Amino acid sequence: MNITKEQVLEALKNVDDPDLKKDLVTLGMIQDLEVNGKNVSFSVVLTTPACPMKEMIHKACVNAVLHFVDAEAIVNVKMTSSVTSRKSAEPLLPNVKNIIGVASGKGGVGKSTVASNLAIALVKMGAKVGLVDADIYGPSQTIMFDVLNEKPRLQEIDGKSKIIPVENYGVKILSIGFFADPSQAIVWRGPMASKALIQMISEAEWGELDYLIVDLPPGTGDIHLSLVGAVRLNGVVIVSTPQMVALADAKKGVGMFQVPSINVPILGIVENMSYFSPPELPNNKYYIFGKDGAKKLAEDMGIPLLGEIPLVQSICEASDAGRPAVLQDNTPQAIAFMEMASKVAQQLSIQNAKVTAPQPADV
Repeated sequence: MNITKEQVLEALKNVDDPDLKKDLVTLGMIQDLEVNGKNVSFSVVLTTPACPMKEMIHKACVNAVLHFVDAEAIVNVKMTSSVTSRKSAEPLLPNVKNIIGVASGKGGVGKSTVASNLAIALVKMGAKVGLVDADIYGPSQTIMFDVLNEKPRLQEIDGKSKIIPVENYGVKILSIGFFADPSQAIVWRGPMASKALIQMISEAEWGELDYLIVDLPPGTGDIHLSLVGAVRLNGVVIVSTPQMVALADAKKGVGMFQVPSINVPILGIVENMSYFSPPELPNNKYYIFGKDGAKKLAEDMGIPLLGEIPLVQSICEASDAGRPAVLQDNTPQAIAFMEMASKVAQQLSIQNAKVTAPQPADV
């Protein structure tokens, strides 16, 4: 007895997306369904290439067909992705699906390190990514991406002069550092700095991006207010270290984005410098700055803990060398950054689903 498409779809209604809490058929994630005798093939279109549940969903789909349709079926599942967005076309950035801010309540907690590694990790997972270094007074991404001596070029597009971002490690980058003398301090009043940032973002030719990461200045101030007033952030990641003083400032950062007039979804908290593991004792963890500080804060505020990044000398050395730590495959720090990026993408998909309900796809 031949298998029918209707039988397969009915079976796949038993497979839920763990994050969106609905079945794959209802969510429109099953596409290109083909049935030929006992051969069944289809694609599962995930909401992000960084989905941490990819293997589990793949296995569940195969098992559903074998269990509910035919135990002798030959099931071929192709896992693909189409990054979702909760916003209608952003006037300033119509081809950018998601804009993610990376912020911290205070300086010195590794916010820019987290931003650079997040961007590269998402590229490694198959996404199209850009990064804006919005830390106007202390830009550092030009060093971290080894593009300190590069300069964006101008190109005429549709009668308008556009800035073409510099690219490295698959990430398109713009920083105020490209336009300032690295040996001179940037001395601007708030409105001047804000205007420069918005101009840098809006006059760039980003092309199609799944994620635009914005490395915000530390603290809460003019730059943050100007940015959220000019473009709609899909979510923000808060970076902290385990110390109480850093966590107190992180809490203020969360509070700023939750103010009704700003109202940007908090994707979660990343605890940087979480613990130290000596190279000779890689399984030992020493909590130099305190233990579970960000975890407790996340629980108290009802937001996710996105990652615990170890205190490793090579992370600093990699950033200074212009080769972020996530590029060091299979090291503990690279694994930590990859897991963090998966959780960021996961939380963003959940936030997007709250606003935009996907329509069932044609099969």
